[in-house]
Amino acid sequence: WVRPPSLDEFEDWQRASDGLVGMVTLSPHHPGSLPYIEQLAARGVHVAIGHTHATPDEIHAAAAAGATLSTHLGNGAHAVLPRHPNYLWSQLADDRLTAGLIADGHHLPPDTLVTMIRAKGADRCVLVSDAVALAGLPPGAYDAPVGGRVELHEDGRLVAAGTPYLAGAARSLAHGVAHVARTTGIGLAAALRMATTGPGRFVGGRGRIAPGQPADLLRFTFTPGDPQLTPHTTWLLGHPATGRNDG
Repeated sequence: WVRPPSLDEFEDWQRASDGLVGMVTLSPHHPGSLPYIEQLAARGVHVAIGHTHATPDEIHAAAAAGATLSTHLGNGAHAVLPRHPNYLWSQLADDRLTAGLIADGHHLPPDTLVTMIRAKGADRCVLVSDAVALAGLPPGAYDAPVGGRVELHEDGRLVAAGTPYLAGAARSLAHGVAHVARTTGIGLAAALRMATTGPGRFVGGRGRIAPGQPADLLRFTFTPGDPQLTPHTTWLLGHPATGRNDG
């Protein structure tokens, strides 16, 4: 599953996907990572750092080579780390890296989430659901294609059966935005930017309401303290796609 980066393998991905691969996550501790990052960045492909045990020097060298993102920072990480230095501090400290955050209320404790957003700044943080196929299903026990037997709790926490250990995320960005707005003090507008214009910078500038932009819109209601946004109507390219269109 985890292996050193290979430009030949990347070319295979691009051929198989008709050139649709626009982002690659890697750990820059592997030999050959820096020229790989440089090559992908030169082609307009975003490179993210994730699932890593790279040293601070390797983190900063990757950013200098063109890495621009941290994949779900704070997760996919060791349970025990040196106080300092470690790869979390290095990614937080490097302004060239935008932090992806799983804000489901389980992957990052509130104090950790607040600290990361304050360290990076909301404009250098993006929200990701990292949701697995079980997201949205009723609580219960399931057999997952990755992770085997798992339990989905009422509060959206997904764990390996009979353990407290996370087995993936199972909440939507509607929960994530509300959780950030509710727990960090940055407010709804900033939390929304972390799920729209922030990630939009990495997919051609989408996520903005402006002339010439795709009219992909969501109308929702939210009251401070709500556990999630309540969607009402979704528009794709200007056409209602779901829900009721009652103006």
